[in-house]
Amino acid sequence: MKKIFTWFVITWLILVTLGCQASFSSSSLPFLSALNTSTPAATPSVGASSPSKAPPQVQVDSGQVKTADILNTQDLLVGIYKQVSPGVVSIETVTSQGAGAGSGFVFNKDGYIVTNYHVVQDSEDLVVNFQSGLKVRGKVKATDLDSDIAVVKVDVKPEDLFPLTMGDSDQLQVGQMVLAIGNPYRLSSTMTLGIVSAKGRLLDSIRQTSSGQSFSAGDLIQTDASINPGNSGGPLLNLNGEVVGINRAIRTNGVTQVGEPINTGIGFAVSVNVVRRVVPELIRSGKYDYPYLGLTAMPELTLFAEEALGLSRTTGAYILEIVPGGPVDKAGLLAGKKQTNIQGLKGGGDLIIAADGRPVQAYSDLVGYLFTNKSPGDVVSLTVLRGGNEVIVDVTLGKRP
Repeated sequence: MKKIFTWFVITWLILVTLGCQASFSSSSLPFLSALNTSTPAATPSVGASSPSKAPPQVQVDSGQVKTADILNTQDLLVGIYKQVSPGVVSIETVTSQGAGAGSGFVFNKDGYIVTNYHVVQDSEDLVVNFQSGLKVRGKVKATDLDSDIAVVKVDVKPEDLFPLTMGDSDQLQVGQMVLAIGNPYRLSSTMTLGIVSAKGRLLDSIRQTSSGQSFSAGDLIQTDASINPGNSGGPLLNLNGEVVGINRAIRTNGVTQVGEPINTGIGFAVSVNVVRRVVPELIRSGKYDYPYLGLTAMPELTLFAEEALGLSRTTGAYILEIVPGGPVDKAGLLAGKKQTNIQGLKGGGDLIIAADGRPVQAYSDLVGYLFTNKSPGDVVSLTVLRGGNEVIVDVTLGKRP
């Protein structure tokens, strides 16, 4: 890692250190996965500031920042990289469409590697490259299309494996510094720095319903740490060197002249608390079943929608459709049926405002809670607003069909 920063970067580092759905289609929100590409990319140089010029002083609540704070932060980042990078791998794949590359990390001493499903999707041959220079073939053990997770097995001596420590994504706070290590544009062992921009985001699942709609993938972390094609499957880390997520995708507004997605500073990572539930089960049984409600809800209520629906609040998950015979249908929840003054929006449906007593501000809160706390067969108590009255309905969760 470079040890020179522009004063802008130094100032940003100081400030941050001391601060220390309903399904939607990719056509409407063009999320491009940070995945397989065989096109190398040049790294722009970082301008260096004059070493003889004193850094600007920044006034913060705890007093003026000293140069030692910058050096301490730098030493911390260097230490994390040295500690973690031996457990981060690059993954090369061969498919009928050509070659691809992605990232992953060592999960345990038994030779299991965690990555994204889309990194190894349709692979006919697969090579795992370790920072030590060791290169071995791997075999896909199991996959999870709902959260875009895959487990790869390699035959490597335990002493050559460096499992990463799993953190707790529930403890993450917006503004907290995070690091991404991976293989962007085949530049292996690349580390980038950013913050947690938001929590509890939704993306479309890779898996679809029988009607062609995408399921929702929940409890994703949004970050501005630079994530590019090839970063997919690599770890997102906190400043303790613990994995808090698997880097999955970026949001982009277009592509470069050679067809590569443009990074807009909006990246998404699967939360490690989802990983904690999914990966052990993938290793044990080869599959993971997600809890299922059987409904479609508005991602977020607008004031216009609240007024059209005659609701008294703009928070909650408004039920648009219910799958006949599904869990919420059996429990007696209601979807909208009366046409409102907004085309396609029907009133009279239930508004879910809490799950097991936990407030639901938006549909993403409900999905995230179920992803990290519930399994098929569990009961969830949903508090719904119906006709101005609060009603509690117990729903026995199914599994996604």
